[in-house]
Amino acid sequence: MALVRDLGNVTLRERAERAIAGLAEDVVYAGVSLGVGVAQEFAQTRPGARGALLYEGCLPVVGELAVGPWPEGLAVQIHGMSRDPYFALGGDLEAARELVAVAGDDRAALFVYEGDQHLFTDSSLASYDADATQLVLQRSLEFLDRFG
Repeated sequence: MALVRDLGNVTLRERAERAIAGLAEDVVYAGVSLGVGVAQEFAQTRPGARGALLYEGCLPVVGELAVGPWPEGLAVQIHGMSRDPYFALGGDLEAARELVAVAGDDRAALFVYEGDQHLFTDSSLASYDADATQLVLQRSLEFLDRFG
């Protein structure tokens, strides 16, 4: 968060744009926490996106705060904890439920893990949950296998 405050959202977005500039269109975008915003936006707006993996965050796809409509056929998988103060209690869980409803059960999945930690997949933090992270990895790899 200190880096975001120091650099600002515009600079971070520009860096993300440069980082993906050379990628093929046929890609799955992924983001964790604050990075979900850019990953989700790219998945929703860049031509040829195949899917999105959203970890511990989700932006609205309906209403005035929506990034835009969810593209037909775009697959998504969302992971977060049931009482995470940012994901579950900050509105992202509700946005994730709306996204699953809009995208459809055949293209979208929401996985909610029991707990109250944010950044639970980061093994360098006290919030790390090894069991939940194992499930996240397993489910993410199964998601990616769909794309060959």
